[in-house]
Amino acid sequence: MNVEILCVGTEILLGDIVNTNAAYLSKELALCGFNCYYQTVVGDNPQRLKEVLALSLSRSDMVIMTGGLGPTYDDLTKETVAEFFGREMELHEPSLKSMTCFFHKVGRPMTDNNKKQAYMPKGAVVFPNEAGTAPGLAVEGQLEGSEKIAIMLPGPPREMTSMFQSQVLPYLQKKAKTTLVSHTVHMFGIGESAMEERLRETMVNNTNPTAAPYAKEGEVLVRVTASGANFEEANRLAQPMIEEICGVFPEYVYGVDVQTLQNALVQRLMEKKLTVATAESCTGGWVSKRITEVSGSSQVFGCGICAYENAIKEKVLGVSAQALADHGAVSQETALEMARGVRALAGADIGLSTTGVAGPEGGTEEKPVGLVYIAVSCDKLETVVELRLSRGYKQEREIIRNLASSNVLHLGWKAAGLY
Repeated sequence: MNVEILCVGTEILLGDIVNTNAAYLSKELALCGFNCYYQTVVGDNPQRLKEVLALSLSRSDMVIMTGGLGPTYDDLTKETVAEFFGREMELHEPSLKSMTCFFHKVGRPMTDNNKKQAYMPKGAVVFPNEAGTAPGLAVEGQLEGSEKIAIMLPGPPREMTSMFQSQVLPYLQKKAKTTLVSHTVHMFGIGESAMEERLRETMVNNTNPTAAPYAKEGEVLVRVTASGANFEEANRLAQPMIEEICGVFPEYVYGVDVQTLQNALVQRLMEKKLTVATAESCTGGWVSKRITEVSGSSQVFGCGICAYENAIKEKVLGVSAQALADHGAVSQETALEMARGVRALAGADIGLSTTGVAGPEGGTEEKPVGLVYIAVSCDKLETVVELRLSRGYKQEREIIRNLASSNVLHLGWKAAGLY
């Protein structure tokens, strides 16, 4: 069954909010075994909504809509769908009762326009809203000889996700004929083109499962997707390809379904019962921020020192005045002493450091913008890596800092793997 996502809201078109609903629904629909080939955003305009709805249902069996179910005059999703399917609107008494109880519970009066949310197209399947007031619904009907379905969900992500999981998912599972399972292989240190060249035959010659590459900043992801009668069958079909990819790129794969580099690092540190500390200059705390974004990182992260000034590098991290005088702050020698110093300061198993020129000012012919040194110090490994991260863009400071933080996280991940 082909499904289309249609998000309603002028605020999305204006960029006032980010359309996270579409991303969430795409993933969930894939897991349910539905094909989603189109996503559309339309403003709160009944005529344009009607036009887009007609187009969506002309090429898809089902359209899932978010937004436009509220109490205000421009919330017209239900009314537009009802007209499209030739249905009259009628009061849904259970929804009205639920809303009345809600407003009584929170101690607020229910205005007349709130009652608008309790009116549904005749014959609709109603989905109670456990996180708000606007119910969701599904309308099923024949359009030009084909069975079509329009599902309407509230726009606020908290309400939408709650309703989808508890109400809509069971509804969809009854209609799904197959189940799709996807796993993502994460790689670092190889470009998309180089990866694709080595994996091209596998990607071209396989249809179930399939392998699709995605490039991120400094990373490459390969999504492996298999279709089966149920989760177990689809998952079993996907495993050989995942193992093949990991075998082709053992030096680059840092995990399967691990979300991010920092997740992979924290997970490995926890498994090995190791701790890490960071000393940063050019990344300005970005590395420690990424590590502490991960739940449970307090078990493995000792401290992070942001040492921009040379005096702090000396006094806090113990970098020698000789190293700074002879080689400068941006050097292999300083990077290594920073990693050693923060490791000793925190009593950590692993010390990581970054120092470099993030730009746009400060670069020289000898030490240009984008030159970064990262270092690791631990019992199993002590090394410094020189990075050239500039891509020649005018505004690339944040790109350089982000890439530097990714590289040092990956270096820490490799070091932890030696234990």
